[in-house]
Formats: sequence, structure tokens, C-alpha cells
Amino acid sequence: MSTLADLLAEHTTLSDAAAGHLQRLVAEWQLLADLSFADLLLSVRTENGAVITVAQCRPNTASTVYARDEVGAVADDTMRPQLERALTAGTVLRDEDPQWVGTLAIRREAVPVGFEEGTDAIAVLSRAVDLTHPRLPSPLELAYQDSANDLCQMVADGTFPQQEGNPRGLSTPRAGDGFVRVDENATVVYASPNALSAFHRMGWNAELNNTRLSEVTASLLTDPFVSEDVAMMIDAAAGVATVPAGPYRDVGMRMEADARRATVLIRAVPLRPRGVSTGAVVLIRDVTEVKRRDLALISKDATIREIHHRVKNNLQSVSALLRLQARRTTNPEARGALTEAVRRVASIALVHELLSGSVDEEVDLDEVVDRLVPILVDVASGDTPVTVRHRDRLGVLSAELAMPLVMVLTELIQNAIEHGFAGTQSDSEIEIVADRDVRQVRITVRDNGSGLPDGFDPAASDRLGLQIVQTLVSIELGGTLTMGPNPSGRGTEVSVVFPWR
Repeated sequence: MSTLADLLAEHTTLSDAAAGHLQRLVAEWQLLADLSFADLLLSVRTENGAVITVAQCRPNTASTVYARDEVGAVADDTMRPQLERALTAGTVLRDEDPQWVGTLAIRREAVPVGFEEGTDAIAVLSRAVDLTHPRLPSPLELAYQDSANDLCQMVADGTFPQQEGNPRGLSTPRAGDGFVRVDENATVVYASPNALSAFHRMGWNAELNNTRLSEVTASLLTDPFVSEDVAMMIDAAAGVATVPAGPYRDVGMRMEADARRATVLIRAVPLRPRGVSTGAVVLIRDVTEVKRRDLALISKDATIREIHHRVKNNLQSVSALLRLQARRTTNPEARGALTEAVRRVASIALVHELLSGSVDEEVDLDEVVDRLVPILVDVASGDTPVTVRHRDRLGVLSAELAMPLVMVLTELIQNAIEHGFAGTQSDSEIEIVADRDVRQVRITVRDNGSGLPDGFDPAASDRLGLQIVQTLVSIELGGTLTMGPNPSGRGTEVSVVFPWR
């Protein structure tokens, strides 16, 4: 499906600023749909004069009136005249009587989307409400609809949505989480049952109606600085004259705050239809349990990283002890075995070191290889200079795959350095090639050495390193291992293919 940006680029010549305003409107209009109990359609006039729908929103507070996706649909003869008039006149137009569409009685309202003062509307927002079963609205519904009407007028004025900073990336409370309507003095005129419950959990045991919401909220918060900021945010949204000019005036904001018994997310949305303040909508959501789970996850992640750090330290200690033992051993075969053990333990310790600084249990294989290769070359090459080239990007893998893969690469590189080159060869080179798609990873280690012995069978080999590689590839990685001559005509090529998803 085409995105809003794609449809605007295809059908209009709107400026970047105007398109950005429509993007912000679509990002915020779920609140308007919920308060209106209505489906919303955003339509624009195309270059050939047609009116096409470019975005759609369904309410969480009522059943939808549009069963199918309307994005990309051209307005028909029943809807187009109203949309055209709203675009031309720049005023909100509402059907006097509902229209029957099948078994539904739908009343539509066309709201021009203003942008810059003195310019024509850049789009039109239509609200469609199901009036099939009319009934007396509840106080909550009246408060919702009154606020929605103010917001729709602000859409026509070009003042909703506002440029709102959200540096902490906080989510937006929904109308159903907790809704409070305050007047231009920041006095509560209506609070939904969910909002009352949230304030009761914060420690407020009285009614909210006719109270100054900024003062009530400030009295419940534990941090005095946050308390002052939240109070100023609510007062600024309501248009209280005593609030000094600054970052809070005319800016709908959201904040997370701790009360004595709960953690809440609060957002204040100014209501200023035609530039006149009528108060504000304050949305509140109890996020105590969410915050508790977040803290538990943070604590768990920190514990896991600490475990990786301690495992790395322990492995380094084991490596140092093995290295010390190798130096004190006079038997060349035993010294070689201990040196190989040092190398294997060091490669595992390197992975744990990277995991100790990771927050998602993933390892950057390129960083591992770049740090591991110099160690292997320095330990194993001796008097024979060997160049290891790391081509292509290996990418990031989960710890379950990264650990055995690093061991496999360690053994393959080490084996190529120790057994692939003659002592007098001067152009010894090992190349690591990676090929990764959405399903599998192929990693190939090539050298330009003497090649495999005649009749060599990897499955029948008794070399410990090769047995380790075969076991890790087949069991831990669930992949396949192939060995053969280098396609360039000189040396050996070993390929490991395994699924990563």
C-alpha cells in the first residue's frame, strides 16, 4: 500500500511544509477520531481536479462505518460536492440530515485543513458518524464531542496539530485511558471515570470537578521540579494568563511523573478554536505496571551484561593460566595443545566481552573478526608473514549463532595459517568473504596456499580443529560445511552456510 507521502507526491504539488503538516495531522488524529466517535478520511484535490482519499482512521470508541479501506479511492458524486465546498469556502460543513448507506444512517462533516493564514485549504478532513440508532448522549460523550468540535475548528484554522517536541519519545495516552476537560482557568469541568481512577491511585480521594487541575496534580507528584513543570504545562495549555511566555505556551506537551502511589503519563492538548482559548483536554494514563516491567527488564538486562562481563574475566583468567602452563611445558606437543586451548578460550572470551556491552544479546561479527584476526596471525604465523583480508560485511547476529560461528572462524583461520602455507611462501594471503540474504549466511575462507592433500576427506579427518568445526556447524548452527580447491586455482576454499532466521 502507498504511504501518505507517496500519495501526496503522486497526486499533488504541495510544498514540503504543507505535506509535513498533513503528516503531523495523521500522526495525531486518532485522538480526534476517538473524541468524535467517527471515522476520519483525509482527502486532497488532485492536479486533474478529482478529490482522492490519502489517509483513513477508525475510532476506538465506536464501530466503524467504513468496512473497506478507502485509501486511494476517488470521492463519488455523493461526497464530492461537500468536500469541494469545504475546500473552496474554508469553513466546516455538516450534513443537515444523515444519508442512508445500505443499512447505516451516516452523517458526514467536511473540515478544511488550514495551513498558513491567507492561503487556501491544503486538504479536507471528513468525519463520518453512525446515527442508525439515535439515543441521548452521556456526559462523557458530550464532553468528548464538545472537545472534538473545538479540535476540528483548529484543524480548519491550521492550529492543530501543533509543533510539539517529544525528546523523550513518550507515547500518547488515549482518550479512553483517562480524559479531563478543563476550562480557560484550568478548572475541571468534566473528568471521565478512568481519569478519576488514575487520580485516586495517585492519592487524590475527592472529586475533581470544579478543582484547579494544575494545583491538584502538582500536590500529588513527589518530585517538586516535575510538579512545577506539569502544573505549568496544564496552565499553559488551558491559556491561563499568569503563565509566563516560554516553552510551555501554545505547545501541547506530555510528561511522565511519579506520584506517591503511581506513575502516570500526562498530556495536555490546548483548545483554541478561532484563536480563542476554551480550555484544554488533559489525557492521563496510569503506567505504573508498565514502568515496573520496564524497570524489571532494565535490571534483567544489566544482570545479563554483568554475567557476560564476569564470564569474560573468568575465561581470561583461564587463558592466562593455560598460557603460563604452556610456557613451563617442555613437551612440544603438549605446548602446542595448550596454545590451541588458549586461542579457543580467548575467542570465546572476546564474544562475551562484546555481549557485556550489548543491550540486545547481539554481536557485531565484523568487530569480532577485526579484533580476533591480529591475535591469530601474531600467535600462529611465526616467521611466515600472512595477510588476512576481511571482505564484505558479516553483520550482526544473535549470541546463540555468534558464539559457535566465531569458534568456527577461529579454527578455519588458524588451520589455514598453520597448515596451508609452505615455509618459504612470501605472498601468503587469507580472504574472508561473506554473502548474506534474508534467510541464510554464507561465509567463505579462502587461502592461496598449498591446497588440500590428495584424497583428503574432511569427514574422516582426525584433526581436532576440523572435528570441532564440523560439530559446531552441523549442531550449533544447523548448517553445512564444504571444503575444496580455491576457484582461483591455488589454495583451499572452505564455505559455511547456515540459516540465521
